[in-house]
Amino acid sequence: MPTIEKFSSKETGSKPAAKIRGTIAARDVIAELEKHILVDGFKIVIDLEKSRGSILVDAPSGREIVDLYSFYASTPVGYNHPYLSRPDVEADLLAAAKIKVANADMYSVQYATFVDTFARVMPLPPLNRFFFIEGGALAVENALKAAMDWKVRKNLAAGLGERGTEIIHFERAFHGRTGYTMSLTNTDPKKVQYFAKFPWPRISSPYIDYSLPAAQRAQAAAEKEKLAEKQIREVIAQKGPDIAAIIIEPVQGEGGDNHFRTEWFKTLRSICDENDILLIFDEVQTGMGLTGKGWCCEHFGVMPDLLSFGKKAQVCGIMAGPRLDEVKENVFRVPSRINSTWGGNFTDFVRSTHFLRIIEEEKLVENARLKGELFQSELQNLARKHPVISAVRGRGLMLAFDLPNGTMRDAFWKGSYELGLLVVRCGDRSIRLRPVLDVKEDTIEAALRIMDGECRRLNT
Repeated sequence: MPTIEKFSSKETGSKPAAKIRGTIAARDVIAELEKHILVDGFKIVIDLEKSRGSILVDAPSGREIVDLYSFYASTPVGYNHPYLSRPDVEADLLAAAKIKVANADMYSVQYATFVDTFARVMPLPPLNRFFFIEGGALAVENALKAAMDWKVRKNLAAGLGERGTEIIHFERAFHGRTGYTMSLTNTDPKKVQYFAKFPWPRISSPYIDYSLPAAQRAQAAAEKEKLAEKQIREVIAQKGPDIAAIIIEPVQGEGGDNHFRTEWFKTLRSICDENDILLIFDEVQTGMGLTGKGWCCEHFGVMPDLLSFGKKAQVCGIMAGPRLDEVKENVFRVPSRINSTWGGNFTDFVRSTHFLRIIEEEKLVENARLKGELFQSELQNLARKHPVISAVRGRGLMLAFDLPNGTMRDAFWKGSYELGLLVVRCGDRSIRLRPVLDVKEDTIEAALRIMDGECRRLNT
């Protein structure tokens, strides 16, 4: 495949990697790992020095691969962005890597700089209270704890007793694989099977069906919304004070890149306001510019009470709005109600600060919008050319399409990899694309050529 997005050694400041005693040779990495762990991912050993932009290089073979996977959408910019090779930036990152500070109890210039930068580059007023932790599932977990604490304290004050810990959630949701979140996640049974879970209310997911003709989608979604709203209101009528929150992904990623209408989010906001329930948006995947806005909920003009984030932020956490302060002693005011040793991750704070500066200086949220429009248009053209592709959909660079069935989807995924393209599977028969925010047009063109070739192969 053609070499694209090349940077010169002078531009990147790259130097030959020094041999570290005990380092495993790239050709031996997979075999060494298999001695101790389950190696079920891509059989790729990433070359950290040679990978550039959206091109991932496999160290043993030197093979170049177009990366539309970006570590499950967790990488904000391409590999070895020139900014990161500036001597002052490298020194900053190295200093942070030497000491892992317990940020929950020990403060630093780096921590304060990150918080200030995060609040400026990715603001979502009035959600101005932050909490940081390592891992997207733990971000969701602590959003749930914040909601439970808020609701139980309200119930106690109203004389209703210590109750209010149930969470309304949706079919096809993925919110993580930790304690509370396993009661919400219901995409792949093997991810939660046999683990202890709570029987919390699960509602049908009224997502837009892109397999329908465009003229029929809104009405079909509206009908599903009516059913889902009826289910929610029946749960509230039955359980009332037991319900702490409703949680939803603005786009259900693993569940199939399922999108919702603005009207649905407005309905959820109204239900929560009417019934003293908190609205939680899980933006671990959709946040940090991926959809062409800082936060996906900005597309709908609907503000949650709590928002969980992670992935592209490099560090995970939650943001909280003013409704939490309806309870004076909420988890953001009382020490140790929610906490962890690391309080996020010190090195991640520093790296995120620099990524946020790149996003701001290069206007990458806008780039995500523009390149997303271009990419989606070209995918529509690909679908017209190859009927095996259908239901092209997306916001910004959060893109997906369907294959006729799961078997063909898996064949497309595997075949694309063999041709030099990394993509991700989701739902029953969907492929999702997750380019970095600074993706270039030549990357999109290269990816489309590979997908076109794979479609031709599937058609034979």
